Amino acid sequence: MTLSRTFLVAGGLVVSSMTSAQTIWSSNSLTYLKNTSDFEVLTNDDVDVFTLEHASGHNWGDAFMFVDRIDAKADANAPTHKETYGEVTARLSLSYALDSKISYGPLKDVFIAGTYEHASISQPNFSTGFDNYLIGVGTSWNIPGFAFFGADVYQANNELTDNDTQLTITYGYPITMGKHKVMIDGYIDWSSSADDHAADFHFNPQVRLDVGNYFGKPNAVEVGIEYSYWHNKFGIAGIDDESVVSAIVKVFL
Repeated sequence: MTLSRTFLVAGGLVVSSMTSAQTIWSSNSLTYLKNTSDFEVLTNDDVDVFTLEHASGHNWGDAFMFVDRIDAKADANAPTHKETYGEVTARLSLSYALDSKISYGPLKDVFIAGTYEHASISQPNFSTGFDNYLIGVGTSWNIPGFAFFGADVYQANNELTDNDTQLTITYGYPITMGKHKVMIDGYIDWSSSADDHAADFHFNPQVRLDVGNYFGKPNAVEVGIEYSYWHNKFGIAGIDDESVVSAIVKVFL
């Protein structure tokens, strides 16, 4: 069975499990990001990124999806760059599917995890895009102080490059001091090497202050920074390590 076929079968399991689906929590948001220095590969000075994001927890598992709209203005370094990039992830709880709690110590649950990645990129006289499919095993953990902590291992079926293995860690750590509410969250991605690309590592945390909480509107508007550290970005060996701080505003819908 091919990986894309496996992905479709796993997706069917998730859909079939939704016949008695219950939503436990849900969050939707719109984020604006402005870089303070140049990224690697995309070297334009002036980059605007708008992100529409959804995350939800259900009795059958959880779901996460986002769409980035990237608009980089032409300058001496690079031409205009417009890109739409999105991911859809669903994780089916084996505790739910087997009707038997799967947990041990800090291990909260185990999942069948699937992710779909899509990109559409355009520059003057050039355009490209891709569809990638990832299937694997996910876990969630109870770690003191963390609102959530997850680790997923995928086998990726990549359209434009050789297939590889990916490890994704996600986390959220809230801090409350009186009226000051801060959320530190983000992800770590590591992808293995293949014949046509190097292994890469991406550390991408955000630190956001809940400014709405000062005005009696908690969890409405957050401001802060995002940091991107990327080694061998996109699997390009020898490229300079990316180290960029961006300002962000996040509005919950």
